[in-house]
Amino acid sequence: MTGITGFERRTLDANGVTLSAHVGGSGPTLVLLHGYPQNHMCWAKVAPTLAHNHRCIVPDLRGYGKSDAPADEAPYAGYSKRNMAADVAALMDAMGVPRASVIGHDRGARVAYRLALDTPEKVNQLVIVEVVPTGELWDRWNAELAYHAYHWTFLAQPAPLPERMISADPVAYIDWTLASWTLSKSLDPFAPAALASYREQAKDPTRVAAMCCDYRAGAGIDRRTDEEDMKAGRKIAAPMHFVWSEHGFPAQAGDPLGIWRRWCDRLTGEPISGCGHFVMEENPDEFLVKVERFLSVAR
Repeated sequence: MTGITGFERRTLDANGVTLSAHVGGSGPTLVLLHGYPQNHMCWAKVAPTLAHNHRCIVPDLRGYGKSDAPADEAPYAGYSKRNMAADVAALMDAMGVPRASVIGHDRGARVAYRLALDTPEKVNQLVIVEVVPTGELWDRWNAELAYHAYHWTFLAQPAPLPERMISADPVAYIDWTLASWTLSKSLDPFAPAALASYREQAKDPTRVAAMCCDYRAGAGIDRRTDEEDMKAGRKIAAPMHFVWSEHGFPAQAGDPLGIWRRWCDRLTGEPISGCGHFVMEENPDEFLVKVERFLSVAR
């Protein structure tokens, strides 16, 4: 699986699994967490620039890329965002990083905000890309969201239904999914090496099963964890910047920035134009301007 230009790949034991991570740059540590159906390569267009001012750590989440993909069963606690955040916290410990800024996209954003809620001492600044909290999206589920975000319910179906359907033609499924979530409805935004890596992991039945477990956790244990935090009044302590596409999933939830205000006191945010869900690959220049501006402010 291809790496990020100028970065070295490392493997480290963390929270009972072995995680693959690409590391590059120097300066304050910045952790970049990818989403579905991707891996570390979703950062390939922006990580080299971010590495000019940061030491960037770009792991593959458990179940993705070259990280371990252990089997799991109900209630899918292994793939809960709480446990996946514990993976990231343990990875930071293994690398001697007590505290870092964190950027998360899609599923990685769910891991990122859970990391900030559960271990606030580890998160300096938080950037959330293209999600609203899991429980909040379920609460706003309607016909339009169900149509566009059908994968939330499809992937969460009991094994082995979604696994078998995806594995019948994994490349076609991944290509269709990626293209359908872009503004151009094409694969043009994805660099050949990145696209090859997404296709490669989709051909691995073990990783397909892991990704389904990720969504099964999202339909159950993750949603309940968010609901418990909301009832308890827990909020994200770190300064947070939220960026989203005007054509992505959060925009369909209605006032996504307002939704996040319920979860953190130090919140800023802004949309990114000219892109769909995959903002770092569809509009990397605007993404970098808006994210680097936030990260450059001393906190």
